[in-house]
Amino acid sequence: MKIVKKIAIALLIVLVGMQFLRPEKNISEGDYVTAFENEAKPSQEVKKILKTACYDCHSANTEYPWYNNIAPVSYWLADHIEDGKKHLDFSSWTSYDTKKKDHKLEELIEEVKEGNMPLNEYTWTHSDAKLTEDEVSVLVAWAEQTRANY
Repeated sequence: MKIVKKIAIALLIVLVGMQFLRPEKNISEGDYVTAFENEAKPSQEVKKILKTACYDCHSANTEYPWYNNIAPVSYWLADHIEDGKKHLDFSSWTSYDTKKKDHKLEELIEEVKEGNMPLNEYTWTHSDAKLTEDEVSVLVAWAEQTRANY
């Protein structure tokens, strides 16, 4: 029983320590998606979908929920955001060449059509981010039309 008690105390110390050492937040000032929106020209409906379902994990600015202040959740969210931005970062859109922009839009279409995006883990706590069939159709049609420009 002593070993279990020692492990529990060690885990508690680590958990408390994690509360003071937090990952860096993905927060930026200013117009973090303006260049993308100016170039890709999404409609107001598509902008709303992107803001609700995509930008938190795929841009330079995340609107964090209250529970992000609790470790290990803060680490888990930071990892999801970092991974999301690695795959597609709307804030870095202007740094992509034409071929990469086309490929990113192709991936967006595929992931949204297959229901892989937004992630279930995100929609569990952001129910408004769960895309309806109409929203999927609107987003895919916009992405296909935008791809034609590249």
